[in-house]
Amino acid sequence: MDKDVATDHALGALTARPGGREDVMQQLSAVGSGAGGAGVFSQLFSNPFFTAGFGLAALGAAARYGSLGVRRGSELLRRRMLVDLEITKHDDSYHWILNWMTAQYQRQLLPVGKRRDLGTVQYLLRRLTPGLRHLQINTAKTKTPSGSEQTAFSLVPGHGRHILRYGNAFLLVNRERVGKSFDVNGQPFETISLTTLYYYRHIFEDIFREAHEMALQGTEGKTVIYTTRNMSWEQSGPPKRRRPFDSVVLEEGMSEKILADVQEFLHARTWYLDRGIPYRRGYLLHGPPGTGKTSFVQALAGKLDFNIAMLSLSQRGLTDDLLNHLLLNVPPKTVVLLEDADAAFSNRKQRDSEGYSGANVTYSGLLNALDGVASAEERVIFMTTNHIDRLDDALIRPGRIDMTVYLGNATEGQMAQLWDRFYAQHDVDGRGKQRFLANAQAADLIGNVSTAALQGLFLYNKDDVEGAIRLVSQLGKSPQSTSYQRAATSQ
Repeated sequence: MDKDVATDHALGALTARPGGREDVMQQLSAVGSGAGGAGVFSQLFSNPFFTAGFGLAALGAAARYGSLGVRRGSELLRRRMLVDLEITKHDDSYHWILNWMTAQYQRQLLPVGKRRDLGTVQYLLRRLTPGLRHLQINTAKTKTPSGSEQTAFSLVPGHGRHILRYGNAFLLVNRERVGKSFDVNGQPFETISLTTLYYYRHIFEDIFREAHEMALQGTEGKTVIYTTRNMSWEQSGPPKRRRPFDSVVLEEGMSEKILADVQEFLHARTWYLDRGIPYRRGYLLHGPPGTGKTSFVQALAGKLDFNIAMLSLSQRGLTDDLLNHLLLNVPPKTVVLLEDADAAFSNRKQRDSEGYSGANVTYSGLLNALDGVASAEERVIFMTTNHIDRLDDALIRPGRIDMTVYLGNATEGQMAQLWDRFYAQHDVDGRGKQRFLANAQAADLIGNVSTAALQGLFLYNKDDVEGAIRLVSQLGKSPQSTSYQRAATSQ
């Protein structure tokens, strides 16, 4: 009661003053409007702590969305203006591109004293091209005919980013390792990416064409020998010079017969496919040791411009699945050579009612790899053996082995051809050859000595016609009693 009286007295005093009622109403309305929200915002924005925090938050949001916009814009610009090409280490062109980059860098080096021969634009381009900054060394060892070892060094682009110029286009090259992954050979997994303007996207085809031509030049006139390592084929040493086709002397007409059959098969792909016949061909070369079976395959591959993939069925670790995998992934333009097929099953035992097993590969596994449902096509296989009687008929039937060729000991015609190859320039009238053949006939060597033994005799008596004639009679004796072989060993 007393509080109400006091309040009324206070209000009366305020309203009694001139303009007092209006001031009171303004203050009350100001407080009331603040409670509604407008006054609150004015107070918040007038607070320096609030405005500072709000400003920082606004700047952070602007930076975040601005960077996102720049990134999205750069990605869009990259998609519109740039083109990328990635090459993995598993691809055959990986090493081609590395060698091409090295050659391209060397071509772009400014020749000393050659500035006047270059135009102004070419000179400036060569000066401004950054080139390779990270290099990696590759070491290769080769043996000379004398037996010494030579070491060759080559530089290839290392890991990192490089800039090269191809024509008027600049290329950003990035070689990098992908994580810590390794392939079956223990080599780290790597990639090479090439980036250029979308306008110059056509240069990739030109680059790969040049890189491939460079790779072919390295093996031109040579035969690449592949052997197995882990789960794949790998090149065994440097490529070998092609062996001349006529360097292996077989019985008259035999070499040409096999060559004609292989060439006919290579040109009959459509004929096989139209008739639903698996497009593969198998050959079996059998006969005594030293009659030129493996040498003929090497000479034939050189004649056909093919490579050779050598595989031993008795090698440790070779299983049925691995054998089938290797035959399914034979390198292109490559002849498969299975040497000494009988040796793989010389100690085979009956495993069960379905087949035999050898050291690693089962007999049924070999048959399925040669002519099974999952066996490879577009393949030429040569199989060699010294004992054809040890091979089952199921292995050498048509479809697995399409041509069987016997390479026997040297006939009189083969002896004459070998003589001409070694002594034609020293025995122009042919009298030495007649004496040599007469001595071979007298020693009963016709058909009883291998061509390898004859070649050994001729190599020991290089340019010595009389020595070859005199020692030919000893070819039929045991190696321990052969004088020229004892002399060669002592040397």
